[in-house]
Amino acid sequence: MFIPLHDANSLKYIKMQYVTIGLIVANVVVWLMTTFSSENFAQAAAIGLGYIPSTIYDLAERGPDQIIVPDILTYITYAFLHGDFMHLAGNMLFLWVFGDNVEDALGHVRFLIFYLLCAIAGAWLHGIVDVNSQVPLIGASGAIAGVVSAYLLLHPRVKVWVLVLMRLPLRIPAWIPIVLWIAFQFLMFAAAGKEQVSWAAHIGGIIAGAVLIVFMRRKGVPLLDRDIVTPRGAEVALPPPATAPVSPSGPWGRQ
Repeated sequence: MFIPLHDANSLKYIKMQYVTIGLIVANVVVWLMTTFSSENFAQAAAIGLGYIPSTIYDLAERGPDQIIVPDILTYITYAFLHGDFMHLAGNMLFLWVFGDNVEDALGHVRFLIFYLLCAIAGAWLHGIVDVNSQVPLIGASGAIAGVVSAYLLLHPRVKVWVLVLMRLPLRIPAWIPIVLWIAFQFLMFAAAGKEQVSWAAHIGGIIAGAVLIVFMRRKGVPLLDRDIVTPRGAEVALPPPATAPVSPSGPWGRQ
């Protein structure tokens, strides 16, 4: 539907989005390890670290040689695995564009907790929809969906550059593409039934992100922020006093 490219939304509380960058690096490293290894290694990682509903609900068991972490930890580990480059790139691009401002609103530690809770919520709803599934769920989509819905509640009016239908770049308020994206997730979930239960992971993340941001954001951080965002590093030119001579203005700062 759309691809986010950039938002002119400066950080207000933190200097750098360390957790967002760290999550991106971790996902890329894991993808490289599973992609540029043997097919058996990649399959073992998916089974051992992916979220499998039937094993969570004791309807099936992984073999002794397939267990890498306890089943309970797969609520988190699945979110660091990706099937192919486009799967990885799409999730990481959404995280790069929207994650920094959510991290700014929460703080580093709370953002990491928030991200993992959204991943857990995505896996949980995925499992509830089809408890008998023996197919491993992998991907950060549930966690990313939580980040996107949190951004919507924080900065709906911020202008973002998006690429529509892979061709048309537009700069529009964030609420337009995000609301359309969320509506698309619910539509696909309703239409796909049990054949595409990964849509449930997106919805679980969306709901979790919308709820958690209300309670986890920093004190004083507003919802539905209406402030005009000035890119970090830009200087605001003030008119000189009436009695003072007008001097040439200096160069504006660059972001």
